[in-house]
Amino acid sequence: MEAFLVSLSTVAIAEMGDRTQLLALVLAAHYRRPWPIIAGMLCATLLNHGVAGFLGAHLAHYLTPARLDAAIGASMIAMSLWMLKPDQLDATASEPRRASAFLATFVAFFVAEIGDKTQIATVALGAAYPNLVMVVGGTTLGMLAANVPVVFLGHAFAQRLPLKVIHVGASVLFLGLGALFIWRAAGHGL
Repeated sequence: MEAFLVSLSTVAIAEMGDRTQLLALVLAAHYRRPWPIIAGMLCATLLNHGVAGFLGAHLAHYLTPARLDAAIGASMIAMSLWMLKPDQLDATASEPRRASAFLATFVAFFVAEIGDKTQIATVALGAAYPNLVMVVGGTTLGMLAANVPVVFLGHAFAQRLPLKVIHVGASVLFLGLGALFIWRAAGHGL
């Protein structure tokens, strides 16, 4: 259960103000059909985070527990610094015109997640926790928890979020998680 809760909370917080949240806002304004957009987000995130979690779990087999904890700790600290730089939506990804709302959302979210903070966090969490289903389930629900309200409430919701405070809070969370993993690595005798 720890894997699920850490994955859910980490990704939900990291997603605040992320480019995929901005993408959800653009898609909601363009299509005005929330359910196909949410279904597209769900399917794209499951696929993307499933691959990322599998990659993390695979990489974990090649590292000692101390090195694995150190690598995860270092990646979490890097995520902490990355959180302080807010994302912006690229103009090229903002207006899928001809595809259905589901297909446009699926493709846009899948591509936008490649190399994103939440995908990298999923790789690290997949390496850290042996229960891949809980990790991918948690990260996927974290994405939905952050993006579904944006789809339904649109621009008014996005404008009311104190994004700077959220980014600093998320940075502190990642820094704390990174320190915890590095402390565990030191306990293993790196």
